[in-house]
Amino acid sequence: QVQLVESGGGLVQPGGSLKLSCAASGSIFVIYDMAWYRQAPENQRELVAKITRGGLTNYADSVKGRFTISRDNAKNTVYLQMNSLKPEDTAVYYCNDSCDVGGMIRYYWGQGTQVTVSS
Repeated sequence: QVQLVESGGGLVQPGGSLKLSCAASGSIFVIYDMAWYRQAPENQRELVAKITRGGLTNYADSVKGRFTISRDNAKNTVYLQMNSLKPEDTAVYYCNDSCDVGGMIRYYWGQGTQVTVSS
């Protein structure tokens, strides 16, 4: 089994920063893409940022220049540094990994971590 454990969410004032982490564990041979999604109440889950194993990244237009995704392949961990946070960034943030498990590519989700941006 593969488990993704997120941490780092919380309450922050507008303009503040948070750093999310997501660590994968279990019978993983290799992790390919790692990504962060978010879902606000009554909204669909949306892609925030994605990073390939080689370090190529892409971001949602709404977070470009403010958020940075990174990864540590040795630790099977992906990070999301969020700066200049806005109230509209409030959502539950989920990590998503594509993993080679026993020769098959499978996709796994974390449990979600709440980010609230409010004064």
